[in-house]
Amino acid sequence: MTDRPVFYYDLASPYSWLAAERINSVFPEPPIWRPISYGFVIRHTGVTPWSMKPEREPDMSEIERRAQERGLLDVRWPEGWPLETPTLTAMRAATFAAEIGKVVSFSLAAFRQMFNAGRGLQELDTVLLAAAACEIHPNALKQAVERQAIKDRLKEATDEAIERGVTGVPTVAVNGQLFWGDDRLEEAASAAGS
Repeated sequence: MTDRPVFYYDLASPYSWLAAERINSVFPEPPIWRPISYGFVIRHTGVTPWSMKPEREPDMSEIERRAQERGLLDVRWPEGWPLETPTLTAMRAATFAAEIGKVVSFSLAAFRQMFNAGRGLQELDTVLLAAAACEIHPNALKQAVERQAIKDRLKEATDEAIERGVTGVPTVAVNGQLFWGDDRLEEAASAAGS
């Protein structure tokens, strides 16, 4: 018996969005969706991500190309992304959504707000739009993102990912192996099926 694959992601990551749009159809059985705070992973590794470097245009163009090839809606980059669009509240909301069995639908709705509607998830109103799309009550979400237990759960998931060796998002953990990147989903799915 093997452990079920785990999909580590952050809602600020467009590569995580690309992976999220197809991961459940690539794997023989959907993996566990595990939101983590990539900002804390960055602090741990000390590695500056491509999105925070001046030469980020090639990656942005690559993301737009992949989205178009996959028939996804056009990419609309939120103003000030990524430095002015922190997602900590949204990641807490995703953690709460996992608690109530709506992590996939909430995460997809939040990713689409961020990268298709061009609305940064730093605004609670945008997070509430994503929650409404999957029928999470706004008052429940507002209370949940302030609960210490939700904050702790997100921190624990992030710490567990770091301990496991996750250095970037998206990463899929399969049978002790880590597959980092949207372009490695098929390889991860193959490892899960063997």
